[in-house]
Amino acid sequence: MDTKACNSSDGSPIFFYLMGIPSLPKSLFLPVFFIFLILYLLVIIGNFLLLVAVVVDSKLHKPMYFFLTNLSALDILFTTTTIPRMLSLFLLGDRILSFPACFLQMYFFHSFSCTEAFILVVMAYDRYEAICHPLHYTVRMTPQVNVKLAASAWLAALLLPIPAVVQSSQMAFGTLVQVLHCFCDHLAVVQASCSDPTFQTFLGFCCAMAVSFTPLLLVVLSYARILISILKISSKEGRAKAFSTCTSHLLVVGTYYTSIAVSYVAYRADLPVDFHIMGNVVYAILTPVVNPLIYTLRNKDVKAAITKFMI
Repeated sequence: MDTKACNSSDGSPIFFYLMGIPSLPKSLFLPVFFIFLILYLLVIIGNFLLLVAVVVDSKLHKPMYFFLTNLSALDILFTTTTIPRMLSLFLLGDRILSFPACFLQMYFFHSFSCTEAFILVVMAYDRYEAICHPLHYTVRMTPQVNVKLAASAWLAALLLPIPAVVQSSQMAFGTLVQVLHCFCDHLAVVQASCSDPTFQTFLGFCCAMAVSFTPLLLVVLSYARILISILKISSKEGRAKAFSTCTSHLLVVGTYYTSIAVSYVAYRADLPVDFHIMGNVVYAILTPVVNPLIYTLRNKDVKAAITKFMI
């Protein structure tokens, strides 16, 4: 299996061979499988309970929780893009992906990642309106506006990765391509190409930084305005109540960008390729696992709704 053997010009089908975590002994495949399986079940169960709780409990039919359902659905889709393939790899040794399957996985992984960043911005905007313009909140954040904001986040994220994915699919590949990863990540695939990956690597990195840190800037600006408004509240109780409505979202934002930082450091640092792969895997799993825990533990209304549903 020679990654650089570019013999696909005769029209032979191209397949991608996922290397997984190269230095991981086979004796550890089963424990790693169970770790990923447990994490995946936590994502599915936790986010499903959040979705059901918000839909069933009329007290949660508010803009903040509408955006939370979008985040929960997104986390289920995001992890389903990658984790089942990793489970198959570590349990069954199923490493082969067809050309369309590989690039489809790449597209959805990066698209859902973009959607997460945009939904977090929309949630920050919702908190900005609720705290900075409380008298106009119900007028500005109508159900129609909420749907438009969420739809815009999803649509923009579905469109943005297309150029990079299409361009990388036009690169030259051998008939059997070794991908140093557990799934078809853009960087791992372009570096396995027979073509010069420099431009595609730079393009992918610039897009990732823009899609990650432009939303972060918008979130920071929103919370700067929120903080100014909170500090103007005269009573300590009022300030505490206003800030408490933001803590869950701030923790989610912090978790999301911590996972990005781990992935970035693992990529940029002079470390073995296994650390690069694990940094990306942390990014793919950490936020979807933690999000439902944060909203369940930190939000009394959500906790009560889930408890009521389960009982």
